[in-house]
Amino acid sequence: MHRIVACLIILCMLSGMTVACADPASFVMAGYDTEDSRHVWDDNLFFRRMAERTGVDFTFQEVTDAEEWKRTKAGYKASGELPDILFKAELTNEETKSLYEQGVLIDLKPYLAEYAPHLQALLDAHPEWVRAISLPDGAIAALPQINMIPTNNVIWINSTWVNRLKMEMPTTADQFLEVLRAFKTQDPNRNGKNDEIPITFTGLWDLKFLAHAFGVIPNDYGMEVVDGKVVFDYTTDAYREFLNFLRTAYAEGLLDKYGFTSIDTSRQITDSKAAITYGVVFGPTIMNMLPSSAISEYSILVLEHDGAKKYRSLISEVLPGTFAVTSACKDPGTVLSWVDYLYTEEGCFLASSGLEGDEYEKTSDGSWYWLEDIEYVQNSVLVDSTITEGAAAPVYMSAEYQVSFDDETTRKAVLGLKELKDVSVMPYPQMFIPAEQKQKIAEIWKNLGSWCEIQMTWFVTGEAELNDETWNAFCSEAQTRGADALTEVFQTLLDN
Repeated sequence: MHRIVACLIILCMLSGMTVACADPASFVMAGYDTEDSRHVWDDNLFFRRMAERTGVDFTFQEVTDAEEWKRTKAGYKASGELPDILFKAELTNEETKSLYEQGVLIDLKPYLAEYAPHLQALLDAHPEWVRAISLPDGAIAALPQINMIPTNNVIWINSTWVNRLKMEMPTTADQFLEVLRAFKTQDPNRNGKNDEIPITFTGLWDLKFLAHAFGVIPNDYGMEVVDGKVVFDYTTDAYREFLNFLRTAYAEGLLDKYGFTSIDTSRQITDSKAAITYGVVFGPTIMNMLPSSAISEYSILVLEHDGAKKYRSLISEVLPGTFAVTSACKDPGTVLSWVDYLYTEEGCFLASSGLEGDEYEKTSDGSWYWLEDIEYVQNSVLVDSTITEGAAAPVYMSAEYQVSFDDETTRKAVLGLKELKDVSVMPYPQMFIPAEQKQKIAEIWKNLGSWCEIQMTWFVTGEAELNDETWNAFCSEAQTRGADALTEVFQTLLDN
């Protein structure tokens, strides 16, 4: 989410720790940062400032090639040459478990209460986060990034068009359909052409986020937990109703005719002077499809079902695997105290925005702004003074931090994302899935997943009839292909 907020900030602008010791404790830090971040850890001011605050210094082994970093992690046990910590480690659950079982990584759980009290307090308040970062035996071998406004696939509606047509913002699927019809027929961009595309999208995956208007929020396997039971949403009556809605919209020309066959880049509007032709777009921000000048025209849309709002969370607040301590480290407590600072508001600012008075300034109401122009921020501050761009860093990014940038348009967008997050639910809880179950899921999904996608797309486009007979046949074939077996795997994982 930080990358998205930083993008919003940049584009919209275009429109307690201990005192440093005399002899710092020194450790070896290895990790990965994306090449396009342009970070050079040896010279980055973030690490120098952290050393001044904590008395902890590092020798760096920075890797900027993703494949090289994977090989490096995989080779630690055989090489026997271990750094003390892994920072921006990009550890998958499988890598974390493997390195822990090999004795490369240590269990950090026994150290957290004493040496990382800020992180421990966050985990105590959110037991689901503990589950998300724990191995099957309960060990915590890697620490997370915690982002209180995580990335999501957002439905953005052109509220300027809604107001121009003197309509109310839709709250139900039926009202939404009427707004889309008006978008198509009433020339809301006022250019005298019939060029409006009510909904543009990329494949059925985007459109599935509209299923919340029918009370279902399936994950990418079609699964959702309802009252403690795992349900395969794709064969429910509610999902049939949703597909009927999409079928109507497609038949009336309300869905982009190229939505099932093209990619975002082929449909982007990059010219700020060009007519806006999209009524609804999907994405973390509208800027994957439209110029920054169009930001203020769009609002986040969440529809109701039976008077309540429930949207799908794409990812949880917790991104595991960003920081780990190896068995070579002689003083785990000290490095944990170092990283614990990043789970505070002050640490988040230092890692993400730099130093107050040097890179940014705060106002009397608690908001903040860059001290230099945006070109300097892009090419200097985000490169040389902060660390959270690029690969994910261990840091706590509070909602307050993310909404406090002193720009009206940015704040409106981020507040909208926060409101969306407040009604968003994970369809299935985040947890470690053992290799055996993961393999079984993959085997079933290989036979079931693409077939479901094709059949549902045909229902939407009219290439297949959608009636009692065809729906029953679809549900029966889904069961034959493993829908019930897949549901059982997810239910067993949940129960355990």
